[in-house]
Amino acid sequence: MIGNGVITVLAMAAACTAGQLSRERRQHAVALRTQEVSEAVVAERLRIARELHDMVAHSIGIIAIQAGVGSRVIRTHPEEAREALCAIEVTSREALSGLRRTLVALRQTDPDAGASGRASLAPSPGLADLERLAAATADAGVRVEVRSSGQQRPLPADIDLAAYRIVQEALTNVVRHAGTGGCRVTVDYGDEELSVEIVDEGRGGAGGDAAHGFGIVGMRERVALLHGRFTAGARPGGGFRVAARLPLPEPVGVTVEAR
Repeated sequence: MIGNGVITVLAMAAACTAGQLSRERRQHAVALRTQEVSEAVVAERLRIARELHDMVAHSIGIIAIQAGVGSRVIRTHPEEAREALCAIEVTSREALSGLRRTLVALRQTDPDAGASGRASLAPSPGLADLERLAAATADAGVRVEVRSSGQQRPLPADIDLAAYRIVQEALTNVVRHAGTGGCRVTVDYGDEELSVEIVDEGRGGAGGDAAHGFGIVGMRERVALLHGRFTAGARPGGGFRVAARLPLPEPVGVTVEAR
């Protein structure tokens, strides 16, 4: 009788322990999932913040400069003022298109988003758009020399976009802070990595807003997410240099053994 009672007590204790362990495992799994979701939300917010900053800061900087040019010459040189207004129109339309693309991408997370919103989603910019970016920067008063080396080829979308945004932000800083009329952009398509370098011969350092704002921080974050290397700083001989090295995935192909 006593033996049966002991067995019953032990069985109940084992069942309670098993139940407690099961509850703890479930609670731990829920906590891990909650943490993963929270980290994913933070990462997505940072990604959106970088995109909006890089896109809007560049466009607004050019618009501000062109507006200043137009206001100064509108009476004495109406043709130059008209060109400045045209540049403002083009830049503002591009900025609006970029904002719309970002908002549409955000709305795609909504299951109720319709197909019409997805249809208006334009491709993200990439290195193929560098000449257009250089032309817009030239309109703002900074001539951009674009150099390319290596075998140009299609890149993964995340690397292509990151490289473009790095160049865009660096050019924005040159326009706003360098006080120079020209700079150089070099893109090297290596076998194992993509190298991007932006060099100017301006004041030799980013201005206060660039040094303590989000521009360089955002560039560094983009490169870190792609496991690359990033440097930015004054050049010993004068000017400022921004450089990024982004590792490229190995090409997918079929290896044919020689006989």
